Amino acid sequence: MTTKTTAISALLMTFTLAACGGPDTASDANEPSATETDASFEDGAVADEDALVLAPINEEHLRERIATLSSDEFEGRAPTTPGGEKTRQWLINEMQEIGLQPGNGDSYEQAVPLVELTLQRDGSSFSINGEELEYGPETVYWTKRVVEEVSFEESDLVFVGYGVVAPEYGWNDYDGVDVTGKTVVMLVNDPGYATEDPDLFNGRAMTYYGRWTYKYEEAARQGAAAAIVVHQTAPAAYGWGVVEGSWTGAQLDLERPDGGAGRIALEGWIQESVARDLFAKADMNFDEAAEAAKTAGFSAMPMGDLKSSGKITNTIRRSKSANVVGVIPGAERPDEYVLYMGHWDHLGRNPDADGDQISNGAVDNATGTASILTIAEAFMNTETRPARSVIIAAVTAEESGLLGSAYLGEDPIVPFAQIVGGINIDGVIPMPPAKDLMVVGYGASELEDLLKKAADKRDMYLRPDAEPEKGYFYRSDHISLAKKGVPMLYADSGIDLVDGGEEAGKALVDDYTANRYHKPADEYSADWDLSGMTNSMTILFEVGADMAYSDIWPNWYEGNEFRALRDEQRATAE
Repeated sequence: MTTKTTAISALLMTFTLAACGGPDTASDANEPSATETDASFEDGAVADEDALVLAPINEEHLRERIATLSSDEFEGRAPTTPGGEKTRQWLINEMQEIGLQPGNGDSYEQAVPLVELTLQRDGSSFSINGEELEYGPETVYWTKRVVEEVSFEESDLVFVGYGVVAPEYGWNDYDGVDVTGKTVVMLVNDPGYATEDPDLFNGRAMTYYGRWTYKYEEAARQGAAAAIVVHQTAPAAYGWGVVEGSWTGAQLDLERPDGGAGRIALEGWIQESVARDLFAKADMNFDEAAEAAKTAGFSAMPMGDLKSSGKITNTIRRSKSANVVGVIPGAERPDEYVLYMGHWDHLGRNPDADGDQISNGAVDNATGTASILTIAEAFMNTETRPARSVIIAAVTAEESGLLGSAYLGEDPIVPFAQIVGGINIDGVIPMPPAKDLMVVGYGASELEDLLKKAADKRDMYLRPDAEPEKGYFYRSDHISLAKKGVPMLYADSGIDLVDGGEEAGKALVDDYTANRYHKPADEYSADWDLSGMTNSMTILFEVGADMAYSDIWPNWYEGNEFRALRDEQRATAE
């Protein structure tokens, strides 16, 4: 599941809060967040703005690139298809024309090996004490192990609360329990969301520990045989239909060196009603157990005599795609890097569809891909070359689960400690100029101080996403680098338009969401007003330039879950 609908819904929710007399985000957004501190930038200083004149963002070239990438010639840019291959070559040609050097050694490409696993209903099962759970209505499960068959038997069930090990918060749901070979059952989201205590984790705003991806990874580190997340609509931020629709059928993943052997045998979800029944069979009360899981010092709870058994039969198909990466070498410190990222892929062609069969992805994400190229062009057209290197990464397979950026995170082309900061650009809806910029995951890092500085120069304000408890920050490509310690920014054009205000902005977002998102109708139009997008890209160019022409090292704010990792990373590098 990609982030586009979630980011758009965040915009709409922000509008709704303002319209209903909720928090005054237009004024509050410029105030420091609860996690924000004065930016020190590790004793560095930003570039001398009086001495540096940045080249402008070329709106005509931005338009041409969006139109080209979203044309039928590229057939919707699906990875591993002829249209995807053609897209990659076009990106290489464009980077060469701009003047970028190969970003991965002597190549513009970083090969991304992919594997598609399809669970076979016949021959797959998951049961508790011999009673099989119905695949789809009651449970959805899979394995990340790239094998035709995996199984386990008679695995003890243990309730591990939220399944979190977070030293910076003094929290360890696995403390004092050995779950090797067992099936861990856990809640979605994190204790801060559950209690709304602003001093617990990040309060109502989800941390990375609340994401299901983390929970399965931690269960594997603990040696579990299986991990089951109890679905609840509010803390998950989506209904069971999304779970059933997203995790059934063919599942594309990275082909990892160990073939996924380090993952647990079975990962999955169960409906809350199923969980309640299991707890009752274990002579436990689900609500009481969930309440206990909210408190520090929670102790994992063995679930009586309940034991699970599972078997998964897969069909396997392998393929390859590639991230396309160019670099502008730094004039003074070429081994320090500023990163711009955007995914080049979309949904491709559906030969079974009536009418238009191509989902061109003009907004999602020809806009982002065109933007990072046009920002690269502006760097090249600036008379003074940046002191640090600038990496332009067009990543693949975002629509299949952030796979291209995940591979970049697992097989980095430069050391993470040497990446000063990164900016992700994804799905910019063409709008006239706005008074605001939306920051997904507001209050995360000192990159926001640079963004605010650029916005202040234009009398613009920063707008947080209105539903931080849903963890939108963790659902786009930048998270692949963020969880490796690299400070990342995900900002987008706002909806408080200079002409027409929030009502006009909401109408444009609403129209795109209802009529074009992930549909063949997401096509480029020569009538698009790109002035707002150009202004936003100019601001994001300035944010990157503040890093590229200086010696600052922005960090995550104190209290952020990635701060300790970054501190250790930088200390080791120095």
